Amino acid sequence: MPDFLGRSAYLTEFEKQKAPLAACPAGGAPVFISLHIGEEFAPDYPTRVGEMCGWLRRQGWRILADVSEVTARQLGCRDIAELAQRLGLWGLRLDDGFTLEEACALAARMPVAVNASTTTEQQARVLAAAGPDVIAIHNFYPRPETGLDPDFLRESTRMLQAAGMKVYAFIPGDEGLRGPLHAGLPTLEAHRGAAPLAAFADLAVNYGMDGIFAGDPGVSAYQLGQIARFCTEGVLPVPVRLTADWEELYGKVFTCRPDSPRWLVRFQESRAYAKAGPPVQPDRCEERRRGSITMDNCLYGRYSGEVQLIRQDLPADEKVNVIGHIQPGYELLMDCIRRGSRFCMVKEDTCEL
Repeated sequence: MPDFLGRSAYLTEFEKQKAPLAACPAGGAPVFISLHIGEEFAPDYPTRVGEMCGWLRRQGWRILADVSEVTARQLGCRDIAELAQRLGLWGLRLDDGFTLEEACALAARMPVAVNASTTTEQQARVLAAAGPDVIAIHNFYPRPETGLDPDFLRESTRMLQAAGMKVYAFIPGDEGLRGPLHAGLPTLEAHRGAAPLAAFADLAVNYGMDGIFAGDPGVSAYQLGQIARFCTEGVLPVPVRLTADWEELYGKVFTCRPDSPRWLVRFQESRAYAKAGPPVQPDRCEERRRGSITMDNCLYGRYSGEVQLIRQDLPADEKVNVIGHIQPGYELLMDCIRRGSRFCMVKEDTCEL
C-alpha cells in the first residue's frame, strides 16, 4: 500500500497553493507538476518555473515533472537531462512524444514515469529493466464521463506491475478544484465527486496502486489527516453519523471478522464493548440499507451488542437496531474493509479520531 499522498502543483495557482503545501509535512513525498500547459507560457515562464521548483525543493518535496519533447527548448535548455538538473527535478513524466530508446536512456539516470494507458507489456518490460525507478502513471481526466472504467484500470495495472513497473494514479481533491471545469481530476470516473479519503483507499486496497497523487491543487486538512493515519497506522477511518446514544463508538479501533460475508462487515470487538453497559433495548428496527450501521439488541441473545456495517440492502429485523449511516461521499469505503483489516468510525466534521 502507498505510504504517502502525492500532491499536484500548478504554476497559475501556485501562490494560493504555497500555504497548504508548506503546512503539509512533505517528508520526501512527490509533487506532480506539468511543464507543458500551453496557457501558462509567457516571457517570464522560465523564471517562474525555476522559482516554483526551488520553493518546492526547499519544502522537502520531490518534484516529478510532466514534460514533452519541446519542454527543454521552451525553458532554454539543450535537452531534458539538462532541464532536470537545472530545476532539481526528482523525476520526469514523459509525454508520448519520447521514443522508447530516449525513455530508457533517461531511466538509467533518474526516476522516469510513462503513460500507463498507452504502454504495452513489451515496452513495460524493456523500461523496467532500464532503471531502478520506472513508473507508469495513469492520466487524470478533467472532463466528466471520460475517466477510466474499473476493468481497464485493474487489468492495465496488473499487467504493468507484472512487467516490473510501479503504477501510480490520481484522485480528486475536495477544495480548490482545478479549472476550467472544476469537476475534479480523478483517474477513475467512479471517483469523481468522492471524498479524497474514499478514492485513496479504493485505489490502494482494491486496485493495488503503488503510489497515488491528488490531481487537484486543493485537499482539505481533514482529508489529509485521515489519509495519513491510514498510511502510517493501517487503520482505515470511516466517516459515519451515529445516533446520540452510540457516539462512544467513535474512534474505537475494530477488526473486520475474518469470516464476515461479503454483504456485511462484522465488528470483531463490538460484543465485548457492549458487555460493559446495560442490555441493548430494541430501537430503530428499520430497513437496513447499504451503508447502515447496526447493532444487535437483547432479542438476539448472546449476539447482543454486535455491530455491523451493511454492504447490501437487508430487511428490517426486530432484533437489529439501526444506529447510524456512512456519510455521503464515503460509500466506497464499505468495499475497502477486507477480512482481518482494522478500521474505526470517525466524525466527518472533525479531525478527532
